[in-house]
Amino acid sequence: MCWSATADLVAGAGITCVGVACVTRVHRIGDLPLAALPVLLGVHQLVEARVWQVGGGTGWATVVWAVIALPLLAVWAPLAVLSAVPRDAAARLAIPLVSGLATAGVLAYAVATRPVRAEIRGHTVGYVMGLPYAGVLIAGYLLATVGALLLSGDHWLVALGVLAGVGAVVCWVLWRLEFVSTWCAFAAACSVVVFGWVAARRPRTRSRVRPTPGRV
Repeated sequence: MCWSATADLVAGAGITCVGVACVTRVHRIGDLPLAALPVLLGVHQLVEARVWQVGGGTGWATVVWAVIALPLLAVWAPLAVLSAVPRDAAARLAIPLVSGLATAGVLAYAVATRPVRAEIRGHTVGYVMGLPYAGVLIAGYLLATVGALLLSGDHWLVALGVLAGVGAVVCWVLWRLEFVSTWCAFAAACSVVVFGWVAARRPRTRSRVRPTPGRV
């Protein structure tokens, strides 16, 4: 997520504040799950700060991190997009939603039955869980999260999907090299896009037209 406990704390606090601002500006109840996404991402960063502080291991912070990152986000993203888009766009989100539910189910079972261990590797944190069929699960996860955004039909959400997809690839490469973990920067950028989406969804106030006084 981030390259140190301090970076996670700062990024987590900032992203959470953006999320709170998004939630307080929502005017449609169906937009609330997606508007609250930065809050979830911010809390995720704060949890990982605790993972850094305790030196990794298998404690509660590691488990909470895995629950948010794996099953929760896999189902949250497609459901949030489905809740926000018009009804005529819901049909094309069926595949990402089914993928998210199936992937979340497998990941939830894995988190519940397998030990999750965090390892500090230089400026990165590695999470070891031994997932079965990891390639299939990653594909299902990306289809559910990034795919739902790309199929939303909303230009703000499509941009968010592109940003999340590019961010996932870049962060994965840097993490594999054990160079530095940069997802916190992409999470912050994604949160700003969500804020823009919420602002664009606000109803426009109509200016009152004053009647022209008649001639005497």
